[in-house]
Amino acid sequence: MHTQQIQRRPAEEYYADELARLRSEDTWPKPPGWLLSPRAVETFVLGDPARNIAPKFVAPSEIVTRVIVSLATQRGAMLVGEPGTAKSWLSELICAAICDNSTLIIQGGAIETVTQLLYTWNSAILERKGPCKEALIPGPIYRGMEQGLLVRYEEIARSAPALQDALLSIMSERAITVPELAGDDGILYARDGFNLVATSNTTDLGVNDMSSALKRRMNFETIRPIKAVDDEIGVVMREAEKALRASGVDVKPDEDIVRALVVIFHELRNGQSLDGRSTDRLASAVMSTAEAVSVAHAMGVYAYYYRDGSMLAEDFNDFLVGTAIKDDIADLKRMNHYFETEVALKEGPVWKTIYERWQAGFRY
Repeated sequence: MHTQQIQRRPAEEYYADELARLRSEDTWPKPPGWLLSPRAVETFVLGDPARNIAPKFVAPSEIVTRVIVSLATQRGAMLVGEPGTAKSWLSELICAAICDNSTLIIQGGAIETVTQLLYTWNSAILERKGPCKEALIPGPIYRGMEQGLLVRYEEIARSAPALQDALLSIMSERAITVPELAGDDGILYARDGFNLVATSNTTDLGVNDMSSALKRRMNFETIRPIKAVDDEIGVVMREAEKALRASGVDVKPDEDIVRALVVIFHELRNGQSLDGRSTDRLASAVMSTAEAVSVAHAMGVYAYYYRDGSMLAEDFNDFLVGTAIKDDIADLKRMNHYFETEVALKEGPVWKTIYERWQAGFRY
């Protein structure tokens, strides 16, 4: 457990009290190597107000159930979907609940060799003693297999085919051969509890295709954007407040401003207003829930340092544009059309201020 101030604690530390309580109360059967039963893992992820377990992820329960059941078998779980749909957050929560460790992470775009994936060698010990267990430096997969832990593989489609192929024998044979070592040290068998939780953005299609053999060894689950606006508002309020606390900022997000933010993101993401009218989608921006949380977080920080702790609708557009427009001038035109055809029609003081400020400073 970290004692010093850190910017972001892993889920198993942030929710340590909830996890401890669930483990003490969990009477359901647990898969080998798991710290919680599948039912308790699902409760941790989706929440249970009656037991004071906070909801942490919004999705149909059957999706979370299928991911959990997949990890209880000897097939990995592959979470696919648009950027910002909280695939990584779901994998972190599940790993925290199952093995109390969500930190065995592989970033698909950051590794280039199989040794980074499995193991490498300490050259000084290797030169002095030759190949021995002491000289072996385990990678995330090796550590996960040795300790019976889940391993998170982020953005697997960004890994080269050779790296994906290295996973095939691991997922099927559940063993790593170390040819440089003799005897029992020459092969590592996975302990109970080991499995792989991978993620991939649908925008990464075409970066590197996943091999069909690897696909057969994993169960795919599509994580979609949150459908219900009220559910998304709840997520943005909760996650923005958590981010503000982590930033040392004593500001509570303004619900009316967050509602306007989520509605704008929801309508531009879906290409349809809440009333069923067609709207423009932005070309260069991902109007995801995660991006909405970032905007609310930034507005809260600004309010703390510049507005005496009050989030103001008049500041809204400054932060919206930085997230939504990026460097695409055509998107500014699309946004302007959206404001003129949708925002102008919405009622309430927050909407009125947002529209007036847009006309005054951002209209293209």
